[in-house]
Amino acid sequence: MIGKWISFEGGEGSGKTTLIEGLVEKLEERNLPYLVTREPGGVPVAEKIREILLEKTDSPMDPMTEAILFAASRRQHLVEKVLPALEEGKIVLMDRFVDSSVVYQGYARGLGMERIKALNEFATEGRLPLITFYLDIDPEKGLERIRKNKRTMNRLDYENLLFHKKIREGYQLLCQKEQRLQCISADKGPRELLEEVWQIIQSIL
Repeated sequence: MIGKWISFEGGEGSGKTTLIEGLVEKLEERNLPYLVTREPGGVPVAEKIREILLEKTDSPMDPMTEAILFAASRRQHLVEKVLPALEEGKIVLMDRFVDSSVVYQGYARGLGMERIKALNEFATEGRLPLITFYLDIDPEKGLERIRKNKRTMNRLDYENLLFHKKIREGYQLLCQKEQRLQCISADKGPRELLEEVWQIIQSIL
């Protein structure tokens, strides 16, 4: 039996981590097999690439280099961890996938959404989640959440506000193009958000 693959997207501070933790409780209550993983990272090779991508340094990274590194990390993570879990019939909850690169590097970095989509189609051989939840929030609110929660800031968190606003624009554009994406307002309490997303997930399990 092939499992169900669900991914979660959103700008910084949109609440993906809290939402996934709540969904894990729902799955455990029902004794459903699952795997929680994230990008970039998830397996040793991809975690090393994650360190390069997210470490804050004074040395700027070329946008195309950034895009290729994300795609390389994604490929290793997919073949080593995600596909085997799906073959085992697990429900895979993934924090970020291809859509992040299409938006962050393709739209916000200006490399072109279609170009980055093509790069990642090559890296993943066209594999995509069954459904993707995009958690939509005003960038200023999202960044304020990060500061309040005292989460460790990464290189992308330190980008200027205009960059984060472009991230939101990119996701909203993608939601208009991709039926797979479910746009959910994250400007609500975590419990309300969890119940809204869980109702949709139940319909596909």
